[in-house]
Amino acid sequence: MGDYNKPLPNVNGDSKEFWIGCKAHELRFQKCKACGHVRWPASIFCPLCFGRETEWIISEGKGRVYSFAVYHIAYHPGFESELPYVVAIVELEEGPHILTNIIGCQPDEVTCEMRVEVIWEDIIEEFSLPKFRPCG
Repeated sequence: MGDYNKPLPNVNGDSKEFWIGCKAHELRFQKCKACGHVRWPASIFCPLCFGRETEWIISEGKGRVYSFAVYHIAYHPGFESELPYVVAIVELEEGPHILTNIIGCQPDEVTCEMRVEVIWEDIIEEFSLPKFRPCG
């Protein structure tokens, strides 16, 4: 971990448990106790059944690329050295979709439906970011 010159996550009451999990290298998501729906972002009630009782589960960190874009322009100076880079929506096996980066391959190798797994980037003492790489 060195100097980090990119935006940091905005932690609030709903997302705090998620970011605590990330620091421990765990993807944590809320699961509705009434209907079993696993959701992200966290909220005070289930968007499917409106239940308010939840538990936090730990994802296996495996999924598939649902959609993606390759950035060729840095919209923040901190990303200039990484161009081009991939921003993707990953659909996890447990159901939630998460916005992330795909690393560990060339941007032109990324495809929708590509199987991916989580890896961790420890950016500063308080934060680790979940990123994804191709499986296998």
